Amino acid sequence: MSYELKHVFASLPQMERGVAKVLAGDPKGNNFLYTNGKSVIIRNINEHGRFVNCVRYSPDGSRYVSAGADGQIFMYDGKTAEKLGALGGAKAHEGGIYAVSWSPDSTQLISASGDKTVKLWDVASGTAVTTFSLGSDVLDQQLGCLWQRDHLLSISLSGFINYLDKNNPSRPLRIIKGHSKAIQCVTVHKEDGRSVIYSGVCVCVHYWDAETGENEGITGKGHSNMVAKMAVDESHRLVTCSMDDSVRYTDLSKKEYSASDLVKMDVQPKAVSVGPGGLAVAVCIGQVVLLRDKRKVFTLENLGYEPEAVSVHAGGVTVAVGGADGKVRLYSIQGNTLKDDGKVLEAKGPVTDMAFSKDGAFLAVSDEKKVVTIFTVADGYAVKNDFYGHHAKIVCLAWSPDNSHFASGGMDMLVFVWNVNDPEKRIKIPDAHRLHHVSGLAWLDKHTLVTTSHDSCVKQWALKI
Repeated sequence: MSYELKHVFASLPQMERGVAKVLAGDPKGNNFLYTNGKSVIIRNINEHGRFVNCVRYSPDGSRYVSAGADGQIFMYDGKTAEKLGALGGAKAHEGGIYAVSWSPDSTQLISASGDKTVKLWDVASGTAVTTFSLGSDVLDQQLGCLWQRDHLLSISLSGFINYLDKNNPSRPLRIIKGHSKAIQCVTVHKEDGRSVIYSGVCVCVHYWDAETGENEGITGKGHSNMVAKMAVDESHRLVTCSMDDSVRYTDLSKKEYSASDLVKMDVQPKAVSVGPGGLAVAVCIGQVVLLRDKRKVFTLENLGYEPEAVSVHAGGVTVAVGGADGKVRLYSIQGNTLKDDGKVLEAKGPVTDMAFSKDGAFLAVSDEKKVVTIFTVADGYAVKNDFYGHHAKIVCLAWSPDNSHFASGGMDMLVFVWNVNDPEKRIKIPDAHRLHHVSGLAWLDKHTLVTTSHDSCVKQWALKI
């Protein structure tokens, strides 16, 4: 059994901001010119009215420019620091300028501004040759730019990277999209024969083509707070629960949020699981809520324990709810009600996640004591095996399509792929996400695992099992 990293759909990098090797600025709008890298000020230039955000020498060293929050770009002689003029006259941009980048031949440069534009400047005349308009939303502010050979790039406040087109300034050649914040959850779905990955971060959900990595966000007004969990039901709807106290249904054929498909919860939901016949169950603070056909139909309250995780059996007749007390309760679905079966399973510690296998034969339960326990449904939920290996709390679980393997991810940044029949047969993926813990797991097929993390990355792993 082995693994290899197949794809990384990475978080979007922050474009470089700051100072050139021999130049610096301060909040008062001063530029300081140093000599030979030594911290000896030979000239104090006070031209900007606000903070200097960027200072850059031309590649040939003959000139340098400074750009500031006052919307101005000043040009200076590279050797004497004599001021040569200002690009665009009194003001280069209507908003603050965050970055500039020179052309390789030192005759032009581009500037990125909070006014949601990038401008291409002819240095000799000091005029803007082209203005690239990148949108009207607050997230379209331009925070960085790069002139790399024949490519002009900018980065938006949204985190999107834009390939600018000189021949069509209003429409980038390409936009690279992705997450710039911690990913909380993930699921997968087959659409027109292609695998699509859905990842939830903060208030938005993105979807990725599993082969190409091309990415878009679901449009419209969605959740107003962090998306906690998600699943796809048999009607091809994405069911998401959020800290905004709601469960939302999104038609994946449209990939657009609808105000009519929002179900308001009494309290904050933590997790959601779906079943056949339009069934869904959400665990909320102090509540277990049964939903059917996008409506709340039954609520269990006064539980005597705090629910943390939930899974609906593939047959749609049983719901397992894991509690912070380290116990798993089983409920039967009877019409539009939930009935306590009186069956309680013991985990090793507070339950963190749980999942029935696709065929309904097993129930996997993870806990804060770093253990995954597998229960056999047909044997009255007898313990089949306990799986040890994690060094910290396990956060998430996912069953493989063939039901013979499952994956676990933890706060220790480890991912394990386990053989359900033999705890010793396992694949260990150390440092699956080096910067943060693993937050979500999903299987594209029996040989391909998807992982997400608070490092804002979506990764695919090719498994030999």
